Amino acid sequence: MSALPREFALIERYFRPLAGPAALGLADDVAVLRPPPGTDLVLSADAMVAGVHFLPADPPDLVARKLLRVNLSDLAGKGAAPLGYLLTIAAPSRTEDAWFEAFAAGLALDQEQFGVSLMGGDTSATPGPFSLSLTILGTVAPGRAVLRRGAAAGHGVFVSGTIGDAALGLEVLQGHLTDPSGLLARRYRLPEPRLGFPLAEFAAAAMDVSDGLVQDLGHLCRAGGVAAEIDAAAVPLSAPALAAGPAWLARCLTGGDDYELLLAVPPGAEDRLAAATARLAVPLTRIGRFVPGPPEVRVIAPEGAPMTFSRPGWSHF
Repeated sequence: MSALPREFALIERYFRPLAGPAALGLADDVAVLRPPPGTDLVLSADAMVAGVHFLPADPPDLVARKLLRVNLSDLAGKGAAPLGYLLTIAAPSRTEDAWFEAFAAGLALDQEQFGVSLMGGDTSATPGPFSLSLTILGTVAPGRAVLRRGAAAGHGVFVSGTIGDAALGLEVLQGHLTDPSGLLARRYRLPEPRLGFPLAEFAAAAMDVSDGLVQDLGHLCRAGGVAAEIDAAAVPLSAPALAAGPAWLARCLTGGDDYELLLAVPPGAEDRLAAATARLAVPLTRIGRFVPGPPEVRVIAPEGAPMTFSRPGWSHF
């Protein structure tokens, strides 16, 4: 028998060990999945391209983990639990086996942490940069997915964790900022999906922050037909972000890759939110409120003046 072509040898060596039962051993061109009874499926897909979403020199294991985590973050923003994923890789043909080995090792590490498995996908060669795409599948109780629509005047605007670390981390990796702690670069390369929050218990609308706080809050405003006002001084910043100084505040508020939760919370639900926060040990901070008016985001600077931005967040086009 002749040796396997390199593409199939790579799949056999590095990706078949990641496959769950639905993948059929990666020996077919489909996956067959039976969703858990009594659940709704939640699906999302994100792509990452070298030089756009990650730096070409980033370690391949961290690239893999970021790819999986940004998709897990989409599930977290709906209150869903992860089930599995499909993976597509377009790699330059000169890519060495060691890259695939490290990439698969990163996936294996996070598969164990988050309880997911590979269900299938595709590999191809490209003359351009690495292009990676992942489709995540999750489950939620019927009718309990928390969508973007639902924000109303009087609801509080809440975020999880800290905002702006990843955007500043990219500045660090590009040599524009220093951070002796290493936290900012780590937050850029390895986001923390905020899985486990029972969002349907306290959130009227939700999403994750991927393209910048101001821009993504605008999505909730448009979906709900309301405006939002946020207090920049209330936005939670990490110690390294604070150390960078006020000149970087606008970057924190509009930079992408936070992958924190952004929520609209009715006043009567804040006790339930506090209970979930204590249980999961991830802070949720009130940074403003939704108000009547056309769908727009108004940001008040720490000194009390309105803030303006050259652009509110990341856009590919």
